[in-house]
Parts: sequence; C-alpha cells; structure tokens
Amino acid sequence: MDNSTKSNDVCGEPSSSGCCKNPKMFPDKKYKEVQPKGKEVTGMTCECGVFGAIACGDWPTQIDIAQVICLGLVALQHRGQESAGIVTSDGASSKKFNVHKGMGMINNLFNDESINRLRGNLGIGHTRYSTAAASEMVNCQPFVVHTSHGALAIAHNGELVNCEQLRREVLDRGVGLSTHSDSELIAQSLCCAPEDASEHDGPNWPARIRHFMTLAPLSYSLVVMHKDKIYAVRDSYGNRPLCIGKIVPITLGAGKPEDAQAEGWVVSSESCGFLSIGARYVREVEPGEIVELTRNGFRTVDIVERPDYKRMAFCIFEYVYFARSDSIFEGQMVYSVRLQCGRQLARESPVDADIVSSVPESGTAAAHGYARESNLPFAEVLCKNRYVGRTFIQPSTRLRKLGVAKKFGALSENCAGKRVVLIDDSIVRGNTIGPIIKLLKDAGAIEVHIRIASPPLQYPCYMGINIPTREELIANKLNAKQLASYVGADSLAYLSVEGLVKAVEYNKTISNPTKTGYCTACLTGEYPGGLPEELSW
Repeated sequence: MDNSTKSNDVCGEPSSSGCCKNPKMFPDKKYKEVQPKGKEVTGMTCECGVFGAIACGDWPTQIDIAQVICLGLVALQHRGQESAGIVTSDGASSKKFNVHKGMGMINNLFNDESINRLRGNLGIGHTRYSTAAASEMVNCQPFVVHTSHGALAIAHNGELVNCEQLRREVLDRGVGLSTHSDSELIAQSLCCAPEDASEHDGPNWPARIRHFMTLAPLSYSLVVMHKDKIYAVRDSYGNRPLCIGKIVPITLGAGKPEDAQAEGWVVSSESCGFLSIGARYVREVEPGEIVELTRNGFRTVDIVERPDYKRMAFCIFEYVYFARSDSIFEGQMVYSVRLQCGRQLARESPVDADIVSSVPESGTAAAHGYARESNLPFAEVLCKNRYVGRTFIQPSTRLRKLGVAKKFGALSENCAGKRVVLIDDSIVRGNTIGPIIKLLKDAGAIEVHIRIASPPLQYPCYMGINIPTREELIANKLNAKQLASYVGADSLAYLSVEGLVKAVEYNKTISNPTKTGYCTACLTGEYPGGLPEELSW
C-alpha cells in the first residue's frame, strides 16, 4: 500500500507539519498529555532530523540532490521513524517545488520513481517522530507555504517553549492558524515582514528569520528553502544540533576536504551520514547563527545573541542517547564521549566482577570504557534479535516484558558462573531491565550488577524530546538501592550529573566558558529558560 503523497508542485495542504510536541508536565503544573494513537511509549523518543543539500556550479547539476537528501535522511532515521519528506527546487522558479512525503520509514517512502520526480538543484528533507502531535499525514514535514514572494519550505527539529505567546501574536496580526503545530507557527511568522525591515527589492529573509528568533529564543534547528537558497538556523542557546558538510569529488578519499573543490553543500542535524553521501564534516552551525547556502558556497548572514547572563544549553542527552555514535558534536565524536562516560562510571561506582557487558547496542561504548578503566574483560552476554519490533508498541506491560524476552537471547557460555557488570545508557520507566536480568540469571550468571552511564531521569523535557511525565519516571519512585531490588539486580548505580558533564568535556578545549554549556533539565529540573509560564520573552 502506498501511504505517501506525491506531487510535482507546491503541496496544497493547509498549515501542518508540527514538529514533535511533548507533554509539558511539571511539578504542580497540569497539562494534558497526548500520545500518538496506538502507541504506548515506554522510553525516551527523539525529536526529528533535518537535512538540506545544494549543488555548486552550473545548474542543472549532475549531482542527484534528491538521492543525496534521501541517503542523508536514512542516516538520520534513528531520530524519527514515523514520517518523512523531501522538497526540492530547480532554483529558477519561486513558485514551483517538488514534494514527496508520507508516513513510514525512508526506504518504504522513496523509490526510483519518486526520486526521479524530485529532481532539482537544491532541497531539504525531514524525518519525524511524533509525540503530542498525532502520527498522521497532516503532520509530515517539510512544511510548504505560499507567500506573496513565492513558495517557502521549512523543516524543523525542536519545540518552541513559548509557542502560546507566539501564537497569540500571530493571531493578533489577523493570520489564521489551522493546527497547533510549531512548524506552521514558524512558517506564518516568516511570512510577515518585521516593521523595520527594508524590502524594496524583495523579501529580506535573514531579517525575517532574525525577527522570528528574537520572538522565540528556543528550541529549534531549522532548514528553510526559498527558490535558490537554503537557510540553516540554530537557536541562540544551541539546544538542538545542526552542522554543515561539503560534498567533495569521489576521488578525494581520505584527503583533506579543504583542498578539494566543493561540488555541493549539505546541512544536517548530525554528521553521521556525510561520508556515505560523499561529503565531509566542516563545522557546526553556531548558536544563534543564520547561515545562507547558495550555489556559490555558504556564509553567515547574521547571529542572534542570547542574553549575556545566559550560557549555551546544548542538549546533553544527544551525547548520552539520541545521536548516532559516529556523529561529531563540539569537535568530538559521540562514541568517544560515551566511552569516557563508562570510564567515569567505573571510577564512581566500581564493583567486584568477572566481566563487563552491555545492553546492545545502546550501552556498548560505555561498557568498553568501564571495562578499560576497571581492568575487566569485556564480553557479550546478550544477543539481539534484529527482527523483533520495538518494545514500546506492545499494548500492555505484561506483553511488553515478553517482548524483551523475544528481543534478546543470552550467551550462556559467556555469562554462566560469572559476576556480570551490565551497562546501559539510561533507565526511563524501568520496564525492560528486569526481564534482561532474569534472562541472564536463568542463563547461569551468578550476579548481575547494573551500571547506568547517565544520571537518573527525573524531569520531562519541553524542548522537543518526549520524556514521560514525572509520575512515570522510575527514578522519582525508587532510589538506586530500591530499584536494584525491584528489578532483581545485585546492585545498581547511575553516573552522576557532575560525572556526565566531566565526561562530555574531557576531550574538549574550553577557551571561553560562555561559549559552552549544556541543558540538563531532564536530570536536574533546571530549564535554560524557566518553565513556559514563567518565560518573559
């Protein structure tokens, strides 16, 4: 069954494509929690992934831009699996975009036929995981709107923390809104020129983007396409990731990308897919930066500063959980940070044991770090069945736990008669770790000691990550000792918040403390902009 929409013109749906909205549940605050239909979420779910590509040189280009974007989205599939879309432009017409988007995984949505219809010289793409906004076709991105200056396409990762205030301001200008999506709100905000903007020679998109950024300081990374340009935008707190890559000749190999002529430029939530599309990582989009990409290259057109007393607030769970391990943030590979988290965890919570292992694949890098620091051998004790669906789609706790048993098998030869240290990256509701411990003990493990390579999750996120309500987070019900007893572990310990920050900063050179900083709201309850009701923006 084909569940995608196909068009060779600007999509004609009304305002749509809200990026992931999650329940804003805080202590003593009441909000309605909305989950996608038919879904029971048992853990954290990541927000979205955005991608853009533009060819250099003569147009029409020889580079298959649609295929580059498609492969880029495949590399970002871990950031969202429910819907995806691609919008391309030939760069000559401001009124005609090619659009293909729909529900499902990338490889089910795009084929040779759809890619051929997406021919263009530049384009943007999006892969989405819904949280509060329903998992429906109307919410697929990129979102395309008509303006008096032509079509505008937007792909958005994050969540506007002051969306209600911004919504009122847009409505007060007489602009109608048909959904509660942030992406529609962003699009409509960009459609209106700020009063002080000079637009005698056409729309001043950087000025419009800057105006939006002053109204909504966080949280978002955006790719915005108009005719022959792409704008890459990151909020002034740097909460969501965004980076730039250079498409190089395929003959470059391991040569220096700065020495090669650019065949095109890409922008992505993560750098993990760059090598597979023939691109090389260049740098991150800086917090508050507006980058313009054209056929001639890229340049910074503006920077929107945050208040002097505010620090950067990059989501620290990108390192812990969300990002692919081969992605680069702040000049370091995510894998090396996770390895260092394991080392720090071994220093903080050592235990007498025979082997160190992991819950594959999420805890593997940290497990190697723990093993190296504690001088214990690493051995696999769990075998993952890659053909079993994700456990959160099961309709009940009992079936969900059975799903864990189907998802993993125990390597009894490795764990029988052994004291095992089992590393995982996080515990959210605590439903899955218990059956894994039972599986290992049934396979002959004498002891199973759980070590978590992140601090306990105690607060929800309202900046684009679906973390359950406080009442559902197991760390708010049981301390580490109680949780160990509850799940059947011989001991259980978390990495400290200070230890996590130390691990993240271990390989970094911090020359200016104001240029670095992390959002640890889900761990500490310290939100970079306060709670939504308290925001003064």
